[in-house]
Amino acid sequence: MAANPDGSPRARELREVFRPGGTNAERFAVQNIGAERSRESIPRRTDVKWLVCLLVTAVGYAAAVDEPPSDWVDSATGHRVIRLSRETGSASLYFHQNEYTAAGDKMVFTTPSGISTIDLETRKIEQIVEGRTAALVVGRKTRQVFYFKDSTVYATNLDTRATRSVVTAAELRSGSGLTVNADETRLAGSFVEDPRPSEPTSPTTSGQRSLVIPNAQEASLEARWAARRPMALYTIDVASGAVSKFHHSTDWLNHVQFSPTDSGLLMFCHEGPWHKVDRIWTIRTDGSGLRLMHKRTMDMEIAGHEFFSPDGQTIWYDLQTPKSQVFWLAGVRIATGETIRYRLEREHWSVHFNASPDGKLFAGDGGGPNSVAAPGNGQWIYLYTPVNGVLKVERLVDLSKHDYRLEPNVSFTPDQKWIVFRSNMHGGTHVYAVEVTKAQ
Repeated sequence: MAANPDGSPRARELREVFRPGGTNAERFAVQNIGAERSRESIPRRTDVKWLVCLLVTAVGYAAAVDEPPSDWVDSATGHRVIRLSRETGSASLYFHQNEYTAAGDKMVFTTPSGISTIDLETRKIEQIVEGRTAALVVGRKTRQVFYFKDSTVYATNLDTRATRSVVTAAELRSGSGLTVNADETRLAGSFVEDPRPSEPTSPTTSGQRSLVIPNAQEASLEARWAARRPMALYTIDVASGAVSKFHHSTDWLNHVQFSPTDSGLLMFCHEGPWHKVDRIWTIRTDGSGLRLMHKRTMDMEIAGHEFFSPDGQTIWYDLQTPKSQVFWLAGVRIATGETIRYRLEREHWSVHFNASPDGKLFAGDGGGPNSVAAPGNGQWIYLYTPVNGVLKVERLVDLSKHDYRLEPNVSFTPDQKWIVFRSNMHGGTHVYAVEVTKAQ
């Protein structure tokens, strides 16, 4: 490079080619800049050196251009956003799948190469599992991540990486799961009993299956629901691997979740077209106490994307009365059946909601141009604060460049200072976090 000082014609050509906004074609066209002149005035060996240097520079420049920002303040909202992941294709877990330790020091996420943890204080990332996995959930207290790999359920310690197989049972992968109970002694899920090859159970299953929702989702929901495949729920004893099966049904059993406080209580849904199903149910793990938690009362009413409150006392869900017209964040108290409803304007609706650890705040991930609330819905990460029976709404992150075929899936960090989500707003999929408090 010393043979071509900054003021030389070749240097000026390089600055032009690598100017901000230059296309890849322009950048790599540098190989042909002044080719005739070069052959006349510069020895061929120098040309080779130049070519190597230029190719290396071009690759480095392209990588820098493609690298999404790591820390910025959203100009539309004033909230700080950070990128937690480094590898493109990384993703946080589905909104009701716990990804944090009880201490709040570590979070689990997936990458194209396996499962990693991030230290939420130092942001140090460590890969703890290699290879393709599915259905992840973290045991908060025991600091283990449970997951499927091929036909086996494994448990891996987040600190030591010690891994053991829990049980091998291929049929258990055919439904929803995994979920871990409050004392972290049992896992649960649903499975298809019919031995025929099964359709994908849900486009939103956590783990490393395709994260992108197909455009024909509603049609596929209708077909799968109408098939009436025999299914059942199951639990797995974490210590022994013993599997117990119960609640055999031809309803499509999905979104299986353990209560965060009652070790014997499961919630699940009747999946399908939401306006045709009474969706939200609870049951005890011994098969007793089957209970419908929300019954539709009008034509085209829908309720779904249900989740437990952190204290286990309430089930929250998206409610529309009717579909696409009147929007609520609704809840039902498990002990009494009392209902709670917070009205939302169309522009403030979200595909998924989630609650802060103290139950005083909610977050949402907005909705895309093909959502049930479109047109007129907002593409934002939202913060919702209940005040006198209504939700005060604050925009946190502008997702106007996000492709909503990838669902952002919000969750609060245990210290409630950040909301984590996944996004492709800069091209590739990464894990991000937005600070709840506005930047100073």
